[in-house]
Amino acid sequence: MKLSTRNQIKGKITEVAKGKIMAKVKINIGGGNIITSTITVDAVNDLKLKKGDEVTALIKASSVMIGK
Repeated sequence: MKLSTRNQIKGKITEVAKGKIMAKVKINIGGGNIITSTITVDAVNDLKLKKGDEVTALIKASSVMIGK
């Protein structure tokens, strides 16, 4: 499958925390860096995501904002 998303980062799932509707998936991308994605529980179930899975984080956003 070809994708328009240029930011594709490979990593390994370190945690899947399911809520009622949404789930947090933490992906270790190396160098002590973790990406956390919030996706639906349905998506986690459909993809059969679990700790230890090798995955690719696809990042396509117009902006990423963090303040402190």
